[in-house]
Amino acid sequence: MSLKVTIEGQGSFEVAKECVKRSSTRQTFPGFHARTKDVGSTLEISGKILTATDGDPFDSTRQMGLWSMVPAENSACYRKVTVEIIQAGIVERKYYFPNAFVVNYDEDFGDTDGVGTFRLTIKQKKDKISGITIEGGYPAA
Repeated sequence: MSLKVTIEGQGSFEVAKECVKRSSTRQTFPGFHARTKDVGSTLEISGKILTATDGDPFDSTRQMGLWSMVPAENSACYRKVTVEIIQAGIVERKYYFPNAFVVNYDEDFGDTDGVGTFRLTIKQKKDKISGITIEGGYPAA
């Protein structure tokens, strides 16, 4: 299985497939007794921070960190995020968040593992929640 993460907007980039190890999505509904209109949608992407050994200066995980620091006043804080979960040449799921912003970005390094890890948590802008698409069940391109 592979996970393909593409982030489009000011400074578009694709997170290296070797880096992404996990993706999860969550829809939140604040009311426990009845369905409400206040729906939220969160996407979490996590994986490894791999050092480029071939001299390539581009680091997609670093790009996520830079995106996380764009202030809310700047329209560049909103990006288009696509996550594709591909298994045996079939796109099992394709999540598309057209107005995503970073809620949290963590990087962890230790002296025992020899590799760092990252966790990016994004949310869809609340007034654009209807723009989210979830697809799947077709051959990968």
